[in-house]
Amino acid sequence: MQNIGFIGLGIMGTPMALHMLRAGRNLHFYARRPEVKADFESLGATYHHSPEEVAKHSEIIIINVATSNDVEEVIFGQNGIIHSAKPGTIVIDMGTTSANTTKRIAAQLRNKRIDMLDAPVSGGEQGAIDATLSIMVGGDAAVVKKAMPIFESLGTRIVHIGDHGAGQIAKACNQIIIAETIVAVSEALHLAAQSGVDPAKVREALLGGFANSKVLEIHGKRMLENNYKPGFKANLHRKDMHLAIEQANTVGANLPSALHAMQCIDRLVLKGHGELDSSAVHLVSED
Repeated sequence: MQNIGFIGLGIMGTPMALHMLRAGRNLHFYARRPEVKADFESLGATYHHSPEEVAKHSEIIIINVATSNDVEEVIFGQNGIIHSAKPGTIVIDMGTTSANTTKRIAAQLRNKRIDMLDAPVSGGEQGAIDATLSIMVGGDAAVVKKAMPIFESLGTRIVHIGDHGAGQIAKACNQIIIAETIVAVSEALHLAAQSGVDPAKVREALLGGFANSKVLEIHGKRMLENNYKPGFKANLHRKDMHLAIEQANTVGANLPSALHAMQCIDRLVLKGHGELDSSAVHLVSED
């Protein structure tokens, strides 16, 4: 029976880790929140006091934490994975991390004969719950093949994009499209309301045409209902957009619309709404 390590049991990580258990895998995990520890232990998972301890018992280790710094701490910190992972271990970063950081981490792990894949996801909390995520993978093709059963437990569209960091570039592109579309939907609904036209009826009509999208369907509904319970927090979307713009600056790509969307999310977070869903950018449009 395969031993899977999991570090990062938040909104996305929790349902993903549950799929590992449902697939009959031995789950070894590290979590800081007592309620998470209790919940997973009750389901038969094994708790460890550090990422280092998780690595001792795992053949594949999934990391799903918030920032590039968090990934580096989990891997290289005082109690990090690198201190105990065996040669041949596969480390999979399923969060959104800087592509340059990903390449550097992969090279450092390779020196220890540890394989790494960057495999960020799209689909939100519901996609994680339903195991219908889109997974964008960067890394060596042979390692991707070994990890494919894991990915198939979590998503329905798994694409090997290219070498290390390529998955993170694909995720940056994903976040740009989503952010710009959220802003566009918000502005459209705001225009309708300011013009004395029912924005709910406008959305209903647009759902049947070329303007239709998951963002219009799901986030547009949230805007109309003023319901911003987080599926993906604005704080995290802001972080992702800054990574995307950082990558654009690195390669000399001019992305004015992405920059505008990032600034809208920046304003939302600076107003103190970082824990809301990123569709709450509509509050900025209304201002």
